[in-house]
Amino acid sequence: METRKLGPELRVSALGLGCMGMSEFYGAGNDAESLDVIHRALDLGVDFLDTADMYGVGRNEELVGRAVRGRREYVKVATKFGNMRGPDGERLGINGRPDYVREACDASLKRLGLEIIDLYYQHRVDPNVPIEDTVGEMSRLVERGKVRFLGLSEAAPATIRRAHATHPIAALQTEYSLWSREPEEEILPTLRELGIGFVPYSPLGRGFLTGRFTKPDDLSDDDFRKNNPRFSPENFEANRRLVAVVESVAARRSAKAGQIALAWVLAQGTDIAPIPGTKRVRYLEENADAANVELTRDDLEELDQAFQPGAVKGTRYPEAGMKAVNL
Repeated sequence: METRKLGPELRVSALGLGCMGMSEFYGAGNDAESLDVIHRALDLGVDFLDTADMYGVGRNEELVGRAVRGRREYVKVATKFGNMRGPDGERLGINGRPDYVREACDASLKRLGLEIIDLYYQHRVDPNVPIEDTVGEMSRLVERGKVRFLGLSEAAPATIRRAHATHPIAALQTEYSLWSREPEEEILPTLRELGIGFVPYSPLGRGFLTGRFTKPDDLSDDDFRKNNPRFSPENFEANRRLVAVVESVAARRSAKAGQIALAWVLAQGTDIAPIPGTKRVRYLEENADAANVELTRDDLEELDQAFQPGAVKGTRYPEAGMKAVNL
């Protein structure tokens, strides 16, 4: 697996592994199988693991911590804070206060069983706390040796600039894929101007771009995608027709549709390290193989043409979720 740099110093595998779905949101999980997935990822050279304190209300960090025990020197662990949840999973809002930054970091370190976090993100921007105050406290975590590098998630260009002026930001994490191309307008140019790396989450369009879903009923009732506007019955068929273009390119390349979608993201720049998530070893191996897929100029043009702005139907989150992004 080739490596890429996020910011001036943090080097990670070109493809990372999003661990969220192992503990929540995408239906029932299996810890033993998830540990196999993470161990197989490390064997394949996928050394960039992504989690957050809110995933599974801490359980996902504990899972990742168990997985990297004894292999710490071979892995970069990224986690996040800011989306507060209660013990029963209830949402308690976004918190970027300095005292909470310290508290959340210590709790994550304990759950992960680590002495230092490689990349620590603010998961969502707190509109009630100046970004300088939040990042200022995050920088003190670096000074104290608890965190190596800082990141932001779903932050707007102006916020990114203010944060970066407070302390160097290594990476920004935002949804980006063939069907979520909004970062190309302002975010990516801002990151490249400032020398900040880009970590796209949901590079497979929450699995839609793999072609696995043929009707809305394919999702179980405990799958949070049931409430995603792009999976809704009124938008599903239009978005499914777009996936047919990906499948056509995949057929020409003797590849899977998901591999084409990931190869497209990787082709957008060497400062980009996407983190597709999965709970299955076979899907992990398919995703890792995407790093070996080389798209031609014609392939890229066909995909770009099909997925022009406005082609995808529905917002990427329900209304409440959209209010918390790009702040």
